[in-house]
Amino acid sequence: QVQLVESGGGLVQAGGSLRLSCAASGLTFSSSTMGWFRQAPGKQRDFVAVIRWSGGFTYYTEYADSVKGRFTVSRDNAENTVYLQMNSLKPEDTAVYYCAAAPRLRFGGHVGADYEYWGQGTQVTVSS
Repeated sequence: QVQLVESGGGLVQAGGSLRLSCAASGLTFSSSTMGWFRQAPGKQRDFVAVIRWSGGFTYYTEYADSVKGRFTVSRDNAENTVYLQMNSLKPEDTAVYYCAAAPRLRFGGHVGADYEYWGQGTQVTVSS
């Protein structure tokens, strides 16, 4: 049974930082593409970042334009955990953040339909 458990959300002032974690179990983590998405109230779920498996232990990262230069996605295969470091946070970053897993996905990872498994989400609130 695959489980993804996010943590690290909270309330932060604009300009501050948070680091989200997503602990995965029940899948071969090292060969899984891991993505982060977010959903603000009344809005659709949007892509934030992906760390995409490219075979072996090669990974590539991509980001939504809205977070490029501020957010960094990384992974620790020994801990089966993916991270999202969020710096220079803005009120418009307020959303529920979800991690997602796509075992053996080598292409894409920018849309929710690419992923098989999802976490429960963690709330991030940025005050102005």
